Amino acid sequence: MTLKVAIQMDPIESINIDTDSSFMMALEAQRRGHALWHYHPRDLALRGNKLFAKVRPMQVRRERGNHHSMGAAEVIDLSTMDLVLMRQDPPFDMAYITATHLLEHIHPKTLVVNDPAAVRNAPEKLFVTHFPDLMPPTVITSSRDEVLAARAEWKDIIVKPLFGNGGSGVFHVKPDDENLGALLETFTQLYREPIIVQKYLPEIRKGDKRIILIDGKPAGAVSRIPQDGEARANFHAGGSAGKTVLTKREQEICEAIGPTLRQQGLLFVGIDVIGDYLTEINVTSPTGIQEINRLDGSALEATLWDAMEIRFAATR
Repeated sequence: MTLKVAIQMDPIESINIDTDSSFMMALEAQRRGHALWHYHPRDLALRGNKLFAKVRPMQVRRERGNHHSMGAAEVIDLSTMDLVLMRQDPPFDMAYITATHLLEHIHPKTLVVNDPAAVRNAPEKLFVTHFPDLMPPTVITSSRDEVLAARAEWKDIIVKPLFGNGGSGVFHVKPDDENLGALLETFTQLYREPIIVQKYLPEIRKGDKRIILIDGKPAGAVSRIPQDGEARANFHAGGSAGKTVLTKREQEICEAIGPTLRQQGLLFVGIDVIGDYLTEINVTSPTGIQEINRLDGSALEATLWDAMEIRFAATR
């Protein structure tokens, strides 16, 4: 099976080839003989009901400073592709949402991974609320009184933007911290959306866990250990990677959410677990493949491509 694959992502020139999951997906596609094209979300254009993109043929290689080659740009009808990988990084803003609407014009005739409508309907910190028995005590609100009531009940809290990513804007507010009022004022100035407040989970000091699910099944996991004096374990926030295995509780979490992910066409998902609690379900541009591969001697990109090829064949 030889496929024509377009990758919608951020500039490939600036990626870190030692950590980037999209790069691994491109390498594996190329190894299988699939043809690759690259384009940015801003290169999309809808004319009537036909979706076009300004694309460039691409080759990739694991060579620092020389990890890609691009051909001449051309405008194509994106529906002539077999598969489109939606891999641009958040923020999950109106530009991101608009891209999902545009890609719906070609999906599923052209398979889009992940399903664009499902991506739009599954913001990380909101999607998890459909599994209330799995998540920590949480309030999503624009009300100062609601935030103060949550703090009065839980004492130690985490405050973060609803559509943030990579640990950006995450604050640990301790019971004796006098800055909560000023923090809420700042959030109100920066964000129009409600904020999310959660009970602080002290288990984060030992790290959280990123678990990769492929077509609804756990495929690998990595512990993310926060730096000393840091409340965030995200790799973008300086967290380090540690080898791990799934606990019984984490297996239960995967079994609980797996059927929903599979039904909605969310083939590549990264969930975050702290202690016994599911905190986020990442469907936009999950990461963690390379860290897990190095620690486990695995090749998650191959497992992912197996799943995508099976799903592609099922849509023909």
